[in-house]
Amino acid sequence: MRITDIISGLAGFLWLATIGTIVFSSVQAARNKPIKKSRSIIISFALAAIIITTASAGLVFIEPQERGVVISAISPNGYRTTPLQPGLRWIVPFVERVEVYPVARETYTMSIASFEGQIQGDDSITARTSDGQEIFVDASVIYQINPAKVVDVHILWQDRYSTDLVRAQSRGIIRDAVSQFTVDQVISAKRFELVAFIVEELNIKLEENGISLVDFVLRNITFSPEYAASVEQKQIAEQEGKQAALVVEKKIQEAQQVIETAKGDAQAAVIAAEGRAEARLIEAQAEADALTLIQASIAGNPELLTYQYITKLAPNISTMLLPSESPFVFQLPEQTP
Repeated sequence: MRITDIISGLAGFLWLATIGTIVFSSVQAARNKPIKKSRSIIISFALAAIIITTASAGLVFIEPQERGVVISAISPNGYRTTPLQPGLRWIVPFVERVEVYPVARETYTMSIASFEGQIQGDDSITARTSDGQEIFVDASVIYQINPAKVVDVHILWQDRYSTDLVRAQSRGIIRDAVSQFTVDQVISAKRFELVAFIVEELNIKLEENGISLVDFVLRNITFSPEYAASVEQKQIAEQEGKQAALVVEKKIQEAQQVIETAKGDAQAAVIAAEGRAEARLIEAQAEADALTLIQASIAGNPELLTYQYITKLAPNISTMLLPSESPFVFQLPEQTP
């Protein structure tokens, strides 16, 4: 509990005590039972009540997250130019009063959702892009009163700064910013540039009125039902196109694989054919060399051919009859009986 509240409560108690004493003394006097020194008691209570009430009217306690603007009847401007700082402060009783303003951070939210923002219902910002598309923007502005400019805020806006300044300026600047981008840029490539533009312009406007911009949050962007349907159809078509491209790519890879396999088979067949040809050449060369050797052997020993003929006959043949008029195939050597 603040000390100012305690003093104010004490002042109220003393006034009640004063009034109660007056009533009780009057009743006792009517019964011819006057209270001794009742007048002194009443005066004491009244003086104490006046003193405490005066102190209560002159003492002001400012919280750490607050600043006080003193409205003064004795000041030439009607107010003190310097705001009251946190702590227990003194003002001139009954001729000065204090308007307390928060300097802590505050958030003003404008949303399409019914219960997310300061205003119930759809409070999103309707804006139109440079290519004529209507979009709905949800945003939050985080701000605080500049402690050094509390007096200026009071003079310019009083307690209307959140609605008449922050809300109004935010909505106007967001609309101006969106109008400089196409709908595709707003939702993709230029979104950060859009936010940077809004922050820069909003910071200038608020600073001129004693408010410091802490942060700006672009919460969500919603499209009209017609455009949302067209975007969905476009995305479906893009996905189908990508799927078709993947199928084509797969077919190309399969065809390439078949080609490579065929090339491998062809190369293997060529290598095998070359191997067989080379083997046949070696075999033919060997046969030629063998015939050459046989020819040389026969030329040096003609009887070798007759011997080979005889050895090739079946081993169980001991006699061979030939027609008398048929000549011998080979000239047999004369045998000695």
